[in-house]
Amino acid sequence: MDLAPTQPVFYYDLGSPRCYIVAETVMATLPVVPEWEPVLGSALEALDRQQIDRAEIERHAAALGLQPVRWPATWPPDTSRAVLAAIYAKRIGRAVAFSLAAFRQAFAGGRDLGDENTILIAGAACEMHPTALRKGIELASTQSALSAANRRAKLAGVRTLPAIQIADRVYQGPDSVARATQALTKDPV
Repeated sequence: MDLAPTQPVFYYDLGSPRCYIVAETVMATLPVVPEWEPVLGSALEALDRQQIDRAEIERHAAALGLQPVRWPATWPPDTSRAVLAAIYAKRIGRAVAFSLAAFRQAFAGGRDLGDENTILIAGAACEMHPTALRKGIELASTQSALSAANRRAKLAGVRTLPAIQIADRVYQGPDSVARATQALTKDPV
């Protein structure tokens, strides 16, 4: 009996350059379209952005043919409002578009995701009206949805971002896409 693969879940924080690299590749690499689940790495104790090897990130981005990485002047960024914006974007069907736009503003444009203007520019890139985006960030339901996403990630066992969950398995870290792809393409025994 052929079973359809479970939809993967891609957990990410917009302030993580490793999540940015995975975000740029996950849709083209995984054989199944993942659900994008924005979370706060700080809520999971999953990020140490001060220990990022910038040269490694820059080399990886160049190897993928991405624009040269430009680091935001404010580091590490406060991504709490940006992640709330991504949660709101997910609720209206624009999680992927908004998240990619935000990642690119931060790591290709060198803009601070803690700055409301950066969030609004990312929203405009995917046709989200600035007033609606501001209001969406402030909704209690958006904040509850972020708390729920953080809880789901913790319950799944996410300890490091980026992470990709497939059923009860979680693939974490920079090579999560390769390992998740391998798991999804293995022939069932």
